[in-house]
Amino acid sequence: MPTLSASLPPFPAWRPAQAGLLALLLTLTGQTSQAQAQAQTPRGSAGKTPVAAPAATFTYDHHEAAMAFADDLAQRRGLDPAWVRAQIGAAQRLPGAIRLVQPAPGGTPKNWAAYRARFIEPVRLRAGQAFWLAHRETLARAEQTYGVPASLIVGVIGVESLYGQHTGTFRVIDALTTLAFDFPPQHPRAAARTEFFRSELEQFLSLTQRTGMDPQALLGSYAGAMGWPQFMPSSWARYAIDFDGDGRIDLFNSPADVIGSVAHYFQAFGWQPGLPTHYPVRFDDSRLDLSTLLAPDILPSFSLDSFAAKGALVDVGAARHTGKLALVELENGQAPRSYVAGTENFYVVTRYNWSSYYALAVIELGQAIEASLPPP
Repeated sequence: MPTLSASLPPFPAWRPAQAGLLALLLTLTGQTSQAQAQAQTPRGSAGKTPVAAPAATFTYDHHEAAMAFADDLAQRRGLDPAWVRAQIGAAQRLPGAIRLVQPAPGGTPKNWAAYRARFIEPVRLRAGQAFWLAHRETLARAEQTYGVPASLIVGVIGVESLYGQHTGTFRVIDALTTLAFDFPPQHPRAAARTEFFRSELEQFLSLTQRTGMDPQALLGSYAGAMGWPQFMPSSWARYAIDFDGDGRIDLFNSPADVIGSVAHYFQAFGWQPGLPTHYPVRFDDSRLDLSTLLAPDILPSFSLDSFAAKGALVDVGAARHTGKLALVELENGQAPRSYVAGTENFYVVTRYNWSSYYALAVIELGQAIEASLPPP
């Protein structure tokens, strides 16, 4: 997925690629809303009527900037201008999406334990076990092809959409158009994110025109993420693959395409086969330099020796680790914070969603599901 900045953003990182973002923001800050319930309502394949359709308060057919964008997009992409205008013009403004992209209120402690409990729980574990058993051969093929563990693939799909049960009820065209032309101006990064959503809208219309999908029928998250893996349009265009060999890519109905696409995504971002994602870490208080260790955030920046010199000691299992490490800090509300030593592969997982909380949740969910499987 494209990022909005070359540098790591402060936590909670904003990443509209996945439905898991909504759970992240609302769980960590203690917020609940009707929009959350709508976004988490089960739905089936693409093209079905939204469970909770937004009220038609405004459409973009007379929005000057939107129509100018449509004409420019059509010219640059070689699309029919009338068709592009019709698609964008029929989009409805979503007040809920505008509200949900606002920064979370400050001052509320983040809570790793609460976030983890949302995903490492019986319903998701049972669903993940059933998914793994049903698609064992496809998962093994994806792991062999791309080097990405089946547990990580299963963990991501489980967190993102509960194996296709929660993929969003917002029309993607509505979400993307709303955030492309009505992103809240008071947001500290409004200009960059407006451009991001305009780019995603362009990718979406190009994708649907190229594949024959109906842009008015596809449903997704409030930010325009689609399918079981909750790919934004640009990620669909760049990383989604036809893994079932039927000649088309379908992230709404083909578990094989979903599995292959998630694995391909991680490979594209530099996954290193055989490298752990993280190690346990303990502190030597006599030489602990916590501020220096945390300064790079989750970007691996320290060798094993320099890590130890600053008071962070990794589990003996990491003795052969030769790459860089990052000290990953996880808040637990008012309780003591948790820490792990993240590797380059941990950082790769965060490219799916810019959050160490998210990364550790998908890793631990996948591992828990794998541990629960009966012998083959």
